[in-house]
Amino acid sequence: MNRKERTKIIELVRQEVVPAIGCTEPVAVALGVAKATEILGNQPEHIHVYLSANILKNAMGVGIPGTGMIGLPIAVALGALIGKSAYKLEVLKECTPEAVEKGKRYLEEKRIDIKLKYNTEEKLYIETICEHGQDKSRTVITGTHTHFTHMSLNDKILLEENEGHTLKNTEVKQELTLKKIYDFSMNTPLEEISFILETAHLNKAAAEQSFCGTYGHQLGKTMKGKYERLIMGDSVFSHILSYTSAACDARMAGAMIPVMSNSGSGNQGIAATLPVTIYAEETHKSEEELIRGLMLSHLTVIYIKQSLGCLSALCGCVVAATGSSCGITYLMGGNYTQISYAVKNMIANLTGMICDGAKPSCALKLSSGVSTAVLSAIMAMENKFVTSVEGIIDEDVDQCIRNLTLIGSNGMNETDRLVLDIMTHKNS
Repeated sequence: MNRKERTKIIELVRQEVVPAIGCTEPVAVALGVAKATEILGNQPEHIHVYLSANILKNAMGVGIPGTGMIGLPIAVALGALIGKSAYKLEVLKECTPEAVEKGKRYLEEKRIDIKLKYNTEEKLYIETICEHGQDKSRTVITGTHTHFTHMSLNDKILLEENEGHTLKNTEVKQELTLKKIYDFSMNTPLEEISFILETAHLNKAAAEQSFCGTYGHQLGKTMKGKYERLIMGDSVFSHILSYTSAACDARMAGAMIPVMSNSGSGNQGIAATLPVTIYAEETHKSEEELIRGLMLSHLTVIYIKQSLGCLSALCGCVVAATGSSCGITYLMGGNYTQISYAVKNMIANLTGMICDGAKPSCALKLSSGVSTAVLSAIMAMENKFVTSVEGIIDEDVDQCIRNLTLIGSNGMNETDRLVLDIMTHKNS
């Protein structure tokens, strides 16, 4: 692989693996509101937000950092009151108790209107209209959580991507295969990819803070307690589960704790990072091995998400745990062939797990995903794998991945609609 191609892949990883505070869907909505407020130049008197079904689904039941509250309205209010678009997915990091109280008053004054956006094919669509007197600003985010495709003030267009005005889409695109990812992760000079270690530092710190608190369903803290000793055993495996689920507990509960996300999802970043990190630390792998394992894991997630899309009916833990299974297989001494076996084992097992929104119980799904990641790696190291005569598995591992993403992006669309309908018509 030449230096130019390596540089493009590094740019792609730096684009997709970034810090985030809070669930990325409500935070992305707050980002849209913050930018619209900045364009307006005044605190909005009224805010109208129109969201795709997948954004709405993922923002309904999750805690908003620093607020002790759940759901979109307070995120919208804080986006207008204290949000800074320059912080991107950390847009609410300057939240204070005083800002929360001001946001609550903003809600009581009924200044915010949130609706489903009809007639859009985009699964990630966030439209914000802010009004002050006769002035009106509008922003649109599509494609990824920080990608603005429209900005305007009254009749003046500041950005219109489709018409090529003023700003261009600077997002990095790169054709990948699993073999290319493996070769890049194994052979790139270490100093060029050592930045990926920050994912381990940030996400492990989030788990350790969670162990000290009472976040969400406290799955990680519960597993680390008496049950780890009495039932699961004090093992590498149990530690992988407790650390991964603990970081998710804190994030979904709205803790003001940053995590390193992957492809727009903090939970994907957690599940791609912590199983590899904990396995490497507890089996005394070198720093170089940890760096290469983490890069293999994160880049595999990015590859799969390129064809699946940012949001889908398929739970992101399926994708992220597939990445971590690759990383663990490598750390166990696996070669490329065995890593491809791990991917096939993952796809044969977890495909079809639904996403029913971001919420505290996501920690359960992450623990299911990463436990399967370890199992798949163990099988792969024994050269055991699901074959092409079984189900959706193909001889070619890249075709297996395309089969997975085709099911998640197209085959489960009706599932997605039904899940949203159930969520929005519950008696509770």
